[in-house]
Amino acid sequence: MRDIIYWILCAFLTVAIAIVSLRYVTNFWLLSFVYSFQVHLGVVFVAASLVVLAIKRQIYGFILLLASLLLIAHGVIMLREFSEGDGGSDRPPLFRLMSFNIAIDNWKNSTEITDMVIASNADLVNLLEAKPLTFHLQQLFKAYPYHIGCDTGKDTCDTLVLSKRPFVSREVASMGSLRKDRLILATVDFGGETINLVSAHLTKPYFDDFQMAELEDLGKALGSIDGPLVLSGDFNSSAIAPSIQAFLREQKLKTITPEPATWPIGAGALGIAIDHIFARAPLHLTSLKRLDDNLGSNHSGLVADFILDKNGETSPAN
Repeated sequence: MRDIIYWILCAFLTVAIAIVSLRYVTNFWLLSFVYSFQVHLGVVFVAASLVVLAIKRQIYGFILLLASLLLIAHGVIMLREFSEGDGGSDRPPLFRLMSFNIAIDNWKNSTEITDMVIASNADLVNLLEAKPLTFHLQQLFKAYPYHIGCDTGKDTCDTLVLSKRPFVSREVASMGSLRKDRLILATVDFGGETINLVSAHLTKPYFDDFQMAELEDLGKALGSIDGPLVLSGDFNSSAIAPSIQAFLREQKLKTITPEPATWPIGAGALGIAIDHIFARAPLHLTSLKRLDDNLGSNHSGLVADFILDKNGETSPAN
């Protein structure tokens, strides 16, 4: 009986490890979200391997344990690939950015979210699914005199970018063919330093291959931008998803690792980061934190500070 249980568990565990390991063979869209949980699943597989070995100590159980540990190790290595380092700096930040998907049905917390945004001391605010803030826009615009989005009523209020500094340029665009106007490209003047600001809200990766098409369009948009750049938004995938990895490498984007977990809310710090703030040199993050309260959203918000490397390229952005 013990042998039967042993081999049944081994079979199930082998299939599970093989599914997660498919990332090394193919970036199949249906499994893309599974790939985001590689480290978490690796921990589960280690626990399952130990159960298998407790039932019967045979070589195959140790092979499964080794494979599970390798999945965890490689997941951690992949996360650190896009790290800015320790993020420490003695220089005061050039600006602060908040990015928050407030959830499109989060009407009952709209007042608290508005108050939080105004009290945040952020120079730039990127709000996604901002429809619940429709009746608080004038209050927000008093605190943030420059904005992009939510100009034509609640039915078109999705992405809202707020700024205390004037925009040098601004554009609302689309990625892919599923949803419109979820890409904002702007430049902001910070006392003579021009920063490229990009907001993006990607489709869930298991919605066919729509996210791949969106990443292709986003890559083209970022590829045409020179100079310091910050990209923030809801990617619906972690940084170790193969498609996101390829995008970050191509665009030379960095963040601070470990990134704060932003989803699912119930998992707290044990969740994964699917909301991101990235920077491209000569712009660098010096801090990246999760907001203390999700205020009814199914995502946690992020706030980040930035410095501009005076030893790098500081010519005005295009």
